[in-house]
Amino acid sequence: MAAFAPAAPPPASADDEIVYESMPCIRIYKNRVERYFGSEFVAASADAATGVASRDVTISPNVSARLYLPRSAGGGDGDAPAKKLPVLVYYHGGGFCLGSAFNPTFHAYFNSFAALANVLVVSVEYRLAPEHPVPAAYADSWEALAWVVSHAGDAGGEKDPWIAGHADFSRLYLGGESAGSNIAHHVAMRAGAEGLGAEIRGLVMIHPYFLGTNKVPSDELDAAARESLGSLWRVMCPATSGEDDPLINPLVDGAPALEALACGRVLVCVGEGDVLRDRGRAYYDRLRASGWRGEAEIWQAPGKGHTFHLLEPSCDEAVEQDKVISDFLNR
Repeated sequence: MAAFAPAAPPPASADDEIVYESMPCIRIYKNRVERYFGSEFVAASADAATGVASRDVTISPNVSARLYLPRSAGGGDGDAPAKKLPVLVYYHGGGFCLGSAFNPTFHAYFNSFAALANVLVVSVEYRLAPEHPVPAAYADSWEALAWVVSHAGDAGGEKDPWIAGHADFSRLYLGGESAGSNIAHHVAMRAGAEGLGAEIRGLVMIHPYFLGTNKVPSDELDAAARESLGSLWRVMCPATSGEDDPLINPLVDGAPALEALACGRVLVCVGEGDVLRDRGRAYYDRLRASGWRGEAEIWQAPGKGHTFHLLEPSCDEAVEQDKVISDFLNR
């Protein structure tokens, strides 16, 4: 009897052409995407450990969000009267192609952070590339912010009870990590160009995802990771002109002037071991020299890499970074 021979694999098709991969997180083929990280879902809840409540809202067919309300806000049955809190509209990172506001990592982070900082968090769910190439994420993120701001004043329309009852619009902040910082920057620039209907008090930029053809020392921390970030951008934004596109390099000649940034304060957080460290530092330096009339601060986590606080949320540096951000939001 002949020995069993495994069948030969089918010939490769055009669909099997790999356009980009960053394993073990994502593999992008010519006509499909396989995500292995960041798409897990956890339900909104009342968190017993922190007392933070969360719930999901649909903003439009393309945009939704998870809201986080700390126990200190009051206003429930038997609670103290409703308290007004700073509002943090937050855009998650993930290279424009990974992550979710409903992911367990971000859910755990905001349960902890909302309790620490005593803020109302609006964690935005925007459409991901490459199925929805950049600038779709910018459009969705602007839509989410406009929805939040629609609750200010006496404007008509249906109101979300948490935002209407607890948001202090004199303390409205934008924030994000990595690609989310990039998004937050562009949303704040659009607010400066078009107006918003409310003043953005501050911007929290955590390990911002900016690039450029100019070399900076932190490029050499991990040459392979740096090259991967450049390749990633070209796949996420197929219409891009490259790493000096103002969407990924806000410091390039011809980019909109930073002095138009529509907020009064900016906090930039970087990691000493992050390949993007010096891009964040350059943003801080350029902002201060631009003629922008706000106040900028920078904080560096010693020895830590990109988005370390999500990977090691209990480490000393993550705890300190959260405290720095909390203090920034409450001044």
